[in-house]
Amino acid sequence: MWSAADGQFRSRLSGILDLEAYAFQSPAPGLLPLGGGQLLNPRLTAYLDAQWGTQWYFFLQSRVDRGFDPARSGTQVRFDEYALRFTPWKERRLSLQVGKFASVVGNWIARHESWPNPFITAPLPYENLTGMWDSEAIGGSGALLKWSHVRPGLPPAILAIEKALRLPIVWGPAYGVGIALGGEIDRFRYALEIKNSAVSSRPSEWSDTADRWTHPTLSTRLGYRLNEMWNFGFSASAGPYLRSAAKVTLPPGRGYGDYRQTVLAHDVSFAWHHLQLWSEIFASRFEIPGVGQADTLAYFAEAKYKFGPRFSGALRWNEQFFGQIQHLGAPTRWGYDLWRIDFAPTWRLSPHAQLKLQYSLQHGDSAPRRHTRTIAGQVTIRF
Repeated sequence: MWSAADGQFRSRLSGILDLEAYAFQSPAPGLLPLGGGQLLNPRLTAYLDAQWGTQWYFFLQSRVDRGFDPARSGTQVRFDEYALRFTPWKERRLSLQVGKFASVVGNWIARHESWPNPFITAPLPYENLTGMWDSEAIGGSGALLKWSHVRPGLPPAILAIEKALRLPIVWGPAYGVGIALGGEIDRFRYALEIKNSAVSSRPSEWSDTADRWTHPTLSTRLGYRLNEMWNFGFSASAGPYLRSAAKVTLPPGRGYGDYRQTVLAHDVSFAWHHLQLWSEIFASRFEIPGVGQADTLAYFAEAKYKFGPRFSGALRWNEQFFGQIQHLGAPTRWGYDLWRIDFAPTWRLSPHAQLKLQYSLQHGDSAPRRHTRTIAGQVTIRF
């Protein structure tokens, strides 16, 4: 902690060191890298918080790791978040924020970092890759079914390569560039943001502002705190899901803004003594000119219970369902329904260190192996 100007200016530098290990079957579930096997994923995260008076606040988050998602690639350094916030009144009825920051959608994003998150991986809506690509405009229903692996016959090597092209409903915390308004009025909390990328956009697109602002993404959330135990929230988001580079694949007469993703979400949380509950449900629609609307619905419900000051356990149930599109005159699902269950115990070794384990079982993908198991461990040290 450092302060100056008689305490008017204050700053603090902190950080988290994570060491994650994964053992998973092929095909790799979620955002884990291609294939199966073992993976060691170290990550150093540094935070800078600075405040001038009661109105100005700046925060910066930087990472040193092998990629935003677990990967086997080389080391990279990134600035994942940087934003300046202005709050004109002490009552916090209104705040204005500009920069690169996490999305306001849902309730998991606010607790997605390793220390408060009772799990190692993200819930299914934030990491399960659908058959929707962002690198190419879909030319017909057959292409979508092929990308979704609904049409049989593709060799496993091709299926693995295509994983790098697919999108989830929401990609993690969705650190896009933009501007946001938010505040608290009595029991209500509201937030509205305009960003350069859709909530499903991959990390490489979060900082890419080229041609993005001609078709920005608009997201909002309205929260209501019923009492000390219950919180409710409603979110919505809409914006183009294609990368800027996909413009060359657009058919004649179509524009970048015709390929839009719309998301509606509801979240609820509950806390009572040693028990905490969270749940979110997402309804997402990808608009595909010439094909129709590709709809999918996903939800999760998770519970955490503190058995003592150092030991807690968490259980999470996830499901995703896919709607139908017209293919050769017949309604056809454009993806495989799936479910996943996650179990994670956590030991707080000290106020600055914790050990977390996770076992996940997933069912319902298109691969020959109908059940995929993942075991993960994570050591977190904060300073």
